Amino acid sequence: MPDNLTKPILLTGAAGTIGRVLTPLLAARGYRLRLTDILDFPDDLPQNATFLRLDIADVDAVMSAAEGVSAILHFGGVNGEHSHEAILPANVIGTSNMYEAARRFGARMVFASSNHTVGFHPRSRAITAREEFRPDGFYAISKIYGEMLGQLYFAKHGVESVHLRIGSCLPRPVDIRQLSTWLSHPDLERLILAALNAEAPGCAIVWGISNNTRAWWSGDDAARIGYSPQDNAEDYAADIAHADEHPAAAHYQGGGICAIDYTRQRPGFEGL
Repeated sequence: MPDNLTKPILLTGAAGTIGRVLTPLLAARGYRLRLTDILDFPDDLPQNATFLRLDIADVDAVMSAAEGVSAILHFGGVNGEHSHEAILPANVIGTSNMYEAARRFGARMVFASSNHTVGFHPRSRAITAREEFRPDGFYAISKIYGEMLGQLYFAKHGVESVHLRIGSCLPRPVDIRQLSTWLSHPDLERLILAALNAEAPGCAIVWGISNNTRAWWSGDDAARIGYSPQDNAEDYAADIAHADEHPAAAHYQGGGICAIDYTRQRPGFEGL
């Protein structure tokens, strides 16, 4: 029996949008789940799950929660763009604590990174996972920090990690941008299962998107970890109306977050 079926998996951010999707899916597959969040878990707990309310910036609480786990699904933290003061405790200190827990207990790290790490690449050009970071906010920078921790902990300690650059994880796409960035819930499940069960992933980067016709992103480690998305946002294209967007939101892959506090006269990373 695989180790991650005999030992528990730690899921941080369990009360968040994606955490609440993952919990019943993984429980139904027989995984023993140790759920954590700074907020109470709002749903009924599956029979094979326990919940611990904690702050991931509290290193002692993290180490206690992570003891004996086979893998850490790190989805906890402040979601979306905020001030760096708001993001620092959970997204930077908390993520540092989770990687250290993975090292201490020999667990695999599955890190919820973000497409916003490359948000200031223009929509006119497809990119691979090996191209430069172009963060579109403080939230994105915190996710780059998490990916860099993964590289450090693999190089120095051999901690395996899979970094999921998640696009737009929703039941269905709702706008034009999401025809490129959508991750369906069934493909989310496929992605997490691949990340948990891949043989020797090393330090992998995988775009968290479905098999979208209009995808901007490729050249990742999806095939190496065995992730094969099946859904396509194009199936919903006829139902999505075009809407006016801020010029920066329409120009860049990061969309609306690029437009927050945007002060340049016109979009364009060209020449930098």
